[in-house]
Amino acid sequence: MALPPVGRLAVALLLAVVTLGLLGAARQLRPVPYGDRLLTAGPVTGTWAARVRDGVVAAHDSRTGALRWRYARAGHRPVDVVHARGEAIALWDDGLLTATDGRSVRWHRALPDAAEWLPAQGGAGVLRPLGRGILAVVAPRRVTAYRTADGDLRWVLPARDGCAFLPEGAVRRGAALLLAQPCADAAWTGQLVALDDLGRIAPGRTPLGNGSPAPAPRGTGGGKPLARPR
Repeated sequence: MALPPVGRLAVALLLAVVTLGLLGAARQLRPVPYGDRLLTAGPVTGTWAARVRDGVVAAHDSRTGALRWRYARAGHRPVDVVHARGEAIALWDDGLLTATDGRSVRWHRALPDAAEWLPAQGGAGVLRPLGRGILAVVAPRRVTAYRTADGDLRWVLPARDGCAFLPEGAVRRGAALLLAQPCADAAWTGQLVALDDLGRIAPGRTPLGNGSPAPAPRGTGGGKPLARPR
């Protein structure tokens, strides 16, 4: 027997409610990307300092010492953390690089071939802030530089053939980072590399636009705005 219009409407509404409930439950059961677990323990205001402690990145108020937030990843542990413009950038034991301001995890980046060197290296000397919003990640085979504002890859410097960078063998001299690159058959001058936020320091190099990306200008017409001349 066919249902009256009112009955058909009631059945349709009931099915819609059940469907929405199932979709909501599916979203609740869906795993968090990268296993992120960020717990805010207080207002994320003022200044704070983050450090690795008990398998998590914990941030405490710089004045009172009160816990502000804790950041963990399921099944992984942080090996080092550095500060950059109000954010904590952490290196994890699976080679993942993350940035958080205590309110959200803003970006994730996977380091190349980290499984080959990170277990033995750990976090000693790997994360090297270069200033002007650039972070260098020093691995034996290469140095990769990321913009801290959004995790954008800015440049890569590979080690010379037969050589390897020593992440822990680096010192700051003003704006430059002097990085050891031991080689078996090279003079000592070839075993030391000077870096800054633009990459390897060398005469006549081409400057990079490492600043934060500017909002796209609004054009008056329907076409795309022209790029500014370089």
